[in-house]
Amino acid sequence: MMASRFENKVAIVTGAASGIGAAIAMRLSEERARVVIADIDADGAKATAARVSAKAIGFGCDVGSEQDVAACAQAALEHFGRLDVVVNNAGLMTFKSLAEWTEADWLKVLRVDLLGAAYFTKQAFRHFGDAGGAIVNISSIHAIETEAGAAPYSAAKAAVLSLTRTTSIEGRERNIRANAVLPGAIDTPMLWDNPNVRSGVETIDRRDVGSPSDIAAAVAFLASDDAKFVTGASLAVDGGRLAKL
Repeated sequence: MMASRFENKVAIVTGAASGIGAAIAMRLSEERARVVIADIDADGAKATAARVSAKAIGFGCDVGSEQDVAACAQAALEHFGRLDVVVNNAGLMTFKSLAEWTEADWLKVLRVDLLGAAYFTKQAFRHFGDAGGAIVNISSIHAIETEAGAAPYSAAKAAVLSLTRTTSIEGRERNIRANAVLPGAIDTPMLWDNPNVRSGVETIDRRDVGSPSDIAAAVAFLASDDAKFVTGASLAVDGGRLAKL
């Protein structure tokens, strides 16, 4: 039987209509969390919420809009009366060479991959209760090693690690913990739609490919009281891929 580490707790998971985010939402729900599934695809968020739990709600949210993020946090408070966990999972990855990137291209990725996490961190600091709470940021092994064509994504994911460390420092007196998970190759469309993978420039050993549930398990640990003495940490969940590079 699944543990009940999130009994009476409320979590927001961003980018949760599908893929890793949906797996995280499902895992937290299985452990008794009440979950807000936030995604720019409002219909997808609501459909996933219906699959996850009768107590879950879906909310259309562009994480790159501070107004949308504030509205999502408010919806969690109005519907569930509290907020205990925020998982910043929403991400965008596009490919161009450094010479081709425009200002608009950079800002499009940074708004989602970095500012979205910053905006939700702000809401967590405003709305976590006296007992504090947990923030888990989904970074990437691209924050440490990367490939051609993905400069904004890699830069944003590296910045998320710095944001995580700062959050852990500022959150200490309020019992707010912040940690990051660095997924490796995970079996999602983002992996297989990567043009470097499709073209064969980047070769993926199937033994190095994990599942969304692998990331969800790590997030559930870091968000739970089992990790009460863990903050400011970066956990690679990559099947040992970084160790070989």
